[in-house]
Amino acid sequence: MQQASEILVVGDGAVGKAAALGFAQAGLSVTLLGDGAAVAASSDDWDVRVYALNSVAHDLLSRLRVWPALDHSRVTAVDSMVVYGDGPRAGNLVFDAYGARAAELAWIVEDRNLNQALDAALRFAPGLHTTSGRAVSLQVDGGAARVTLDDGAVLEAKLIVGADGANSWVRGQCDIGLDYRSYGQRAVVCNFECERPHHGAAYQWFTSHEGIIALLPLAGQRVSLVWSAPEALAQTLLREPLAHLAERLSALSGHDLGRLHPLRPEAVKAFPLSLQRPHQITAPRVALVGDAAHVVHPLAGHGMNLGFADVAELLRQLDAREAHRDCGDELVLGRYARARKEDILLMQVATDGLERLFSIDFEPLRVVRNIGLNLVNSFPVLKRALIAHALGRRS
Repeated sequence: MQQASEILVVGDGAVGKAAALGFAQAGLSVTLLGDGAAVAASSDDWDVRVYALNSVAHDLLSRLRVWPALDHSRVTAVDSMVVYGDGPRAGNLVFDAYGARAAELAWIVEDRNLNQALDAALRFAPGLHTTSGRAVSLQVDGGAARVTLDDGAVLEAKLIVGADGANSWVRGQCDIGLDYRSYGQRAVVCNFECERPHHGAAYQWFTSHEGIIALLPLAGQRVSLVWSAPEALAQTLLREPLAHLAERLSALSGHDLGRLHPLRPEAVKAFPLSLQRPHQITAPRVALVGDAAHVVHPLAGHGMNLGFADVAELLRQLDAREAHRDCGDELVLGRYARARKEDILLMQVATDGLERLFSIDFEPLRVVRNIGLNLVNSFPVLKRALIAHALGRRS
């Protein structure tokens, strides 16, 4: 069996679904190849995997008519963010939406909520075919690319979009080199109910001994933990009762949120953290998006935002291409790669640099770090520039 379309999207995570939906809505014929795994059914439980979506992600999802389909009773706006250094004289840095001249700094959205909204939109997308299977080979000739599945089916397209994650099969088939650095950390994630309201504030602590800890606001008096912990500490956090973890967090926050209580005692997960820099994000008739194109430390919460920005830019370049160029034209893909280079590099350098800076346990450097946080906090112009970059603004 052979099936032809203009674009084949490999990978049916949130970024892959958004890409397939955008291409289909633009009038292109699209095949979305996934692994057949079903999204978890709706539940009153809170998903431990959440994303802090910025304005770029919000604008893309709005254009795709996905944002209105979210369950907004479970979407929380981030109105402010407080960043702390470490030590007895910890510095701090406060960002707020009012100072940024924005309605919100970000929106916290659960993975399940996002994927269910995307699935609902995909059902109405014209010219879109979804299929599942395991890809075993990718071949490119001058006019098309072909992916063969393990059952012998062949999927042909003018452009292959690799949205298949950090261990991208598509990237591997293109022999794209990769710079890899393990952080020796795991992101421990869990949700808690807090005794006091969070008022839409996100909190983050940079520590040299225990990693980077973030508490993100959820709807109601709930917060989501993302603790980028050194491997040994991560194993301890996973083994000990969640009540102990709640006590750690309550003390860390100075009890500003009151006592914390786990929403589900069994719901705690951990994900290994690394930096991945592919040497390129395009190949003949192939474009990479999302984690296939870059993996960064989650301390800024921008992994998913970078992926949605990839999709938005690829959609823009395909829409602007000359009439005689097809979707996989070399010049079109070159424009996409150049347009994304600066944004990706800045995020990689910033997140990796901050992780390195705050992981050094050296008292004089700790003092300098805390002074630096306080200095940045005292310069509104610099703060606005940092917030603008986090929001995805160019100016």
